[in-house]
Amino acid sequence: MDLATYLAEKRVLAGDRLRAIFSALPASSGILRDAMEYSLFSDGKRIRPALAIAACEAMGGDVEAVLPFAAAIEMIHTYSLIHDDLPCMDNDDLRRGKPTCHKVFGEAVALLAGDALLTEAFRVMTDPRQSTAPPEATQKVVYEIALAAGVAGMVAGQTVDVVHEGKKGTKRIVNFIHRNKTGALIRASVLTGALVGNANKKELRRFTIFGECIGLAFQIMDDLLDVEGSEAEVGKKLKKDAKKQTYVRHYGVAGSKARIDSLVEKAVASLRFLGPRADMLVQAANFIGHRSS
Repeated sequence: MDLATYLAEKRVLAGDRLRAIFSALPASSGILRDAMEYSLFSDGKRIRPALAIAACEAMGGDVEAVLPFAAAIEMIHTYSLIHDDLPCMDNDDLRRGKPTCHKVFGEAVALLAGDALLTEAFRVMTDPRQSTAPPEATQKVVYEIALAAGVAGMVAGQTVDVVHEGKKGTKRIVNFIHRNKTGALIRASVLTGALVGNANKKELRRFTIFGECIGLAFQIMDDLLDVEGSEAEVGKKLKKDAKKQTYVRHYGVAGSKARIDSLVEKAVASLRFLGPRADMLVQAANFIGHRSS
């Protein structure tokens, strides 16, 4: 199967599970639920859920068991985008070609929608009615996702990004930002699938390398798209990162592209032990390194 078909199938699969989750929310949630759904059901690719599913399938795991975690990861990712777009952060008007959540619902409701998505994600992951994964695997997955989303991951990267905006910065700082702000949750997505697929310690180390490499490559490509991309394809305003710590700023365009190639090569090599079972993950790594949106 080619990657485009695979991503389309998993996008529908994850979307259906998310809609099932939201159909059970209290009707009294009103505008809060509207704001959550507005951002969650926009035109996202669902790459993180697809990575979790692909890693699970590569290990011969049960897709039904990984789906709640894949859905929860997308909820956490969406919360981060809502908050990232707020005026106190990046102050973006567009996301995926649509007005951002705070532009439609106001800053306060957007902030609360992000809070609710994050909190509900952990309820979904720990609800025994949602997944057939054994309790031990669930505990490990929740730990990895919390680690990636919190002060040792995404929030840490976002904080350093904000603190160093407009400052000189260093290569060390931009690497810290990128590995945590974006890379950590992508790593957790891959590890989620591997854990539900019952990967052993040695295999998990390989999946960790893969996830870290493609996670960093993903954010470097975002930096390149901000400089060279098309707003119509990317779906948001570009050339806004001049004051931020970016790979293009510290490594240049050519250096950034070379780094992506190196990371993708390392990612692919890390999964050679899987043989043909790694095909979708290998295709995903190459896509991440050469995407246009």
